[in-house]
Amino acid sequence: MTQLSEHFTLNEFVASDTAAACGIDNTPSDAIVVSLTRLAEVLEEVRRILLDHPIHITSGYRCPELNDACGGAETSAHMSGLAADFTCPEYGTPYDVCIAIEPYVDVLEIDQAIWEMGTWIHLGLTEGEARHQCLTIDETGTHEGFN
Repeated sequence: MTQLSEHFTLNEFVASDTAAACGIDNTPSDAIVVSLTRLAEVLEEVRRILLDHPIHITSGYRCPELNDACGGAETSAHMSGLAADFTCPEYGTPYDVCIAIEPYVDVLEIDQAIWEMGTWIHLGLTEGEARHQCLTIDETGTHEGFN
């Protein structure tokens, strides 16, 4: 088991029921592992903000084929190893988590923190300049802020 940071393993970021069901090889390249390590380090900081409660990654790295199978955006940061969807039930609801990390989006150089469908948090980084966006995606579309 490859440890990317104190609390996160490579397997947590690449495991996918969809990949398994569809026979998709979701093995990341060495360059993607470097990006995933950076993401894991940011998630370690998020974990500290969340009073050191465990973070449960529901979707991490997605190879292009897996991203298509999941209906991901064509430019999804998941394909670069720079995004993870997660929950932290021991801290609170996904909304509670978003409110807790919102003040740190700039400091942690988070490109996007998204409260998605009221069910999970998407945290994305970027290779370029971070946009520091806090967004909500729900059945009516995409909105600025967590509302």
